[in-house]
Amino acid sequence: MSDRITILVTGVGGPTPRSFVRSILDSGCERYRFVGVDSNPLAIGLYDRDSYIATQVVPECSSEAYWPAIGRLVDRYEIAFAVVMPEVEVLTWARAREAQALPCEAFVPDYQTSRVLLDKKAMHHALHDKPYIPAHAHFANGANIDDVSLPYPFWVRATVGSSGLGSLKVASQGELDEWMRINPAVGEFIASEFLPGRNLACKLLYRDGQLLRSACAERLAYIMAKVSPSGITGNTSFGRLLNEPQLVEIADDAIREVFRQHGAKPHGVFTADLKEAANGQPMITEINVRFVAFMSVLAQAGANLPLDYLEANLDPGAFATAYKHYTFEDDLIFLRDVDARPIVMKESELLKREVHDA
Repeated sequence: MSDRITILVTGVGGPTPRSFVRSILDSGCERYRFVGVDSNPLAIGLYDRDSYIATQVVPECSSEAYWPAIGRLVDRYEIAFAVVMPEVEVLTWARAREAQALPCEAFVPDYQTSRVLLDKKAMHHALHDKPYIPAHAHFANGANIDDVSLPYPFWVRATVGSSGLGSLKVASQGELDEWMRINPAVGEFIASEFLPGRNLACKLLYRDGQLLRSACAERLAYIMAKVSPSGITGNTSFGRLLNEPQLVEIADDAIREVFRQHGAKPHGVFTADLKEAANGQPMITEINVRFVAFMSVLAQAGANLPLDYLEANLDPGAFATAYKHYTFEDDLIFLRDVDARPIVMKESELLKREVHDA
């Protein structure tokens, strides 16, 4: 056991860190073992004894007690590397990395650039002159927005946050006013032109400015969609695996531009969300500074980005740094649900309802 590399994984109550660990364990690679942490004692990953050699509840990353707790874990388990997934923790670790105060290695991007990417308003502003950024406007909750220069319907959502926070297609001023009233926790909204086409995701892995790996997928349905007025919960239940390098070109251009504006190089993993306009043009709606939860589906289909993520950092001499865009067999889809392992299969193999003649 002593020759194995111990990895710290944060936020293990969320589906994304758990999907990361599953991708490594299911790959057959035995180089890594994991220690999991979360600030919520109800986090399910804390009790997954099959995936983690140890788990612990830690203070929230905004607490002064956070770093001492992390430091003790690093020392106790000889942790070599941290996989940081919740975006609020990505910012915390990025800021510590900037100050050269990390307790162990972590593959996190530049702090200032991360702040821009996590703020949809700031990201849209940074890329406003790009042809792949939709028309948009932002406004405070409760503001009179008669002067918003977007025709109805348009898409509205919180400027900061994930999982479809504050998201809704609104068709009138009355709908928007009511939506703001029932979302008092959202301080600021961003409105974007409504994009009726496919909902796409492009994952990109960079190291020191070099794009190493990419893979693309389409989101078609969401887990527990009925509980959300928009039908979007941020956790995909049904999707397609795609072979569309055009999406990588758009996402790469956007990421490099934001980093360029801050004098930094892309470093880390990013997921660009895109939605197609009526003419089929993919438009960027947000860029996450992390993986998203269906990464284990991509790994099942041969695109094991989590393993690439670790190997590029912990075994760089053996890692093939030549860029690779993962491609998939035609017709591949995936199915996911809350308490089930994902399924990757051919769409043509979906069961069909029997039809009986009357």
